[in-house]
Amino acid sequence: MHEQTIIIADDHPLFRDALRQAVEGMDGHQEIVEAGDFSAARKAAGDHPDADLMLLDLAMPGVSGFSGLMALRSEFAGLPIVIVSASDDTTTIHRALELGASGFISKSSGIEDIRRGIQTVLGGDIATPENYRDGQEHDPDVARLIHRLHTLTPQQSRVLTMLAEGLLNKQIAYELGVSEATIKAHVSAILLKLDVDSRTQAVIQLGKINMALVA
Repeated sequence: MHEQTIIIADDHPLFRDALRQAVEGMDGHQEIVEAGDFSAARKAAGDHPDADLMLLDLAMPGVSGFSGLMALRSEFAGLPIVIVSASDDTTTIHRALELGASGFISKSSGIEDIRRGIQTVLGGDIATPENYRDGQEHDPDVARLIHRLHTLTPQQSRVLTMLAEGLLNKQIAYELGVSEATIKAHVSAILLKLDVDSRTQAVIQLGKINMALVA
């Protein structure tokens, strides 16, 4: 059995310890990489391209809500990401799965339930809390928006999440190692696909998905 690499991305040391405890109680040998903010999580994913799983807190310094999940999904398409969050209402779980999470674990779960969720995803299935009943998106605007987000290319998703962080075109171009003209073309395509007229409107649209987390 090969060594499994699991990235634990959460800004609360106590909860990272709980997740570590859950992982260390599994069969086999696990290498655990910890990250306390979003940039560290992204670096960990880049440094460990063969990682088996990332446990990602939705509320981390450096990113807002689902933007982090979207950014990581677009950049590390092969990395299964399980959302770990205290916001565990049906809407939040549904949106996380719609946006590409491989599972969802509530922060109120016990160690055994957390471990079971991790093992479910490592086994190739989707993990959700026992009481979760998959429903439809209640907000038709958000349902349309998620459908439109699925039409973005991985690079366009990355550009959109960077726009949401408030970065300028030249900063995004520098980060992605491409020309400013390329970023302008991406932004135009994003506005077209999201059916909005400006970057500001695109960012506001993205913010609508996170509303359930704030409520």
